[in-house]
Amino acid sequence: MLEFAVKGNKWYWGWVIVLLGIIGAGFGIYLMQLQFGLGLTGLSRDVSWGFYIANFTYLVGVAAGGVMVVLPYYLHNYKAYGRITVLGEFLAIAAIIMCLLFIVVDLGQPMRMLNVLLYPSPNSMLFYDAIVLNGYLFLNLVIGWNVLEAERNGVHYQSWLKPLIYISIPWAVSIHTVTAYLYCGLPGRHYWLTAVLAPRFLSSAFAAGPALLILLCLFIRRFTHFDPGREQIQTLAKTVAYAICINVFFFLCEVFVAFYSKIPGHMTHIQYLFSGLHGHGAMVPWMWASMILMIAGIVLTVTPATRRNEASLAIACMVIIMGTWIDKALGMIAGGFVPNPMHEFNEYVPSMPEMGISLAVYAVGALVLTLLYKMAVGVKEEVKA
Repeated sequence: MLEFAVKGNKWYWGWVIVLLGIIGAGFGIYLMQLQFGLGLTGLSRDVSWGFYIANFTYLVGVAAGGVMVVLPYYLHNYKAYGRITVLGEFLAIAAIIMCLLFIVVDLGQPMRMLNVLLYPSPNSMLFYDAIVLNGYLFLNLVIGWNVLEAERNGVHYQSWLKPLIYISIPWAVSIHTVTAYLYCGLPGRHYWLTAVLAPRFLSSAFAAGPALLILLCLFIRRFTHFDPGREQIQTLAKTVAYAICINVFFFLCEVFVAFYSKIPGHMTHIQYLFSGLHGHGAMVPWMWASMILMIAGIVLTVTPATRRNEASLAIACMVIIMGTWIDKALGMIAGGFVPNPMHEFNEYVPSMPEMGISLAVYAVGALVLTLLYKMAVGVKEEVKA
C-alpha cells in the first residue's frame, strides 16, 4: 500500500514540500531551544506548562475522538461506518504522534524521556500516560493497517485483530482520562481539582475529534474519487451535536458549584478567565470567544436544517474545533496556573519560538495524515474500480 503514498499530482507534492519546509524551519528553532533552554519560551516559575502542553492536551482528545466511529462499527455492527472507520483510526495515529512530539519539545532535554523506562514510577500519572499513549498508537497502527490491507484484498480482517479492536475501545477512553488525571491530581490547582474534569475532557474530545473527521471527509469527497458517504457524515454530525452540548453543560456545572458554594479557590480562576482580576485579563476575550463559538456550534449542529446542509455543517465543525481548542487548551492552562496558589498573578503568553515549533509539530502531523489518507483513499478507489 505504500506505493499510493508516492503517487500524486503537482498539488499533492506541492503540499508535501510546503509541510517539509515548515518542519525544517521548526526543527531549526527547536535546535535553538535545545541549546538555549526553555527560557526561550514564555514559561516561568509560576507557569511550568504552556503552549506545548496545551496542544498536547487538545490532540489527545482528537485521538480519543476516533473511538466514535470505531465503537459503532466494530461493536454495534453499524455497517455504514465501514467507509470511514480507517480514516478515524489514521487520524488518531497522526494525533498521537503530535502528542508525543509536543511532550518531547516540552521536556527541554529529550533524553529525559528515558527516565520513564529507566525509573518507572507506578504512583505517577505520567508513567501511565506514557503507557496509554504509546499503547494506543500501537493499537491503531496494527488495526488500521491490517483492516485496510484486508479490504484491499477483498477478504475479512484476521480473527486475531478482534481482541485488539475490543481493547482499543476502552483504551481510547483511557488516554484522555489519564490526561485529565494529570491535571486534577494536583491538589494545589483549584481550577483543575474537580472530579468532572475527565468527563469534560471526554465530551470535548467526542465533539472535536468527529468534527475534524467530518471536515476531512468533506475534503476527501471534494478532491478525490472516494465518497465517504452522506449518511456517515450526518451520523457523525449528530455525535458532535450531543457531545458539544454535554461539554458546555459540564462547564456550567463547574460555574454553578464554584459560585453557589462561593469557594474562593474555584471562583478566582473562573473570574480571571471571564472577567479578569486585579487588572489582569489577557484571557477574557479568548474565553468569551470560546463560549460564543461553542454555542454557535450547538445551534448549527442541533438545528436539523443547518446540520443537513454540508456548507453550514462545515462552518459548525470549524467553530466547534476553535471553541473547544481555546477552552481546553488555552483556558485549561491559564485557568490552572493563574493566579498561583499564593494568589499572585503571572500571566503566560507563548513566545514566537514556541509557536514556530508548535507549527512544525502540526506540520509533522499533517504530513503523516496526508500519507496515511493517500494510502487509504488509494485503496478504496482501487477497490471501487
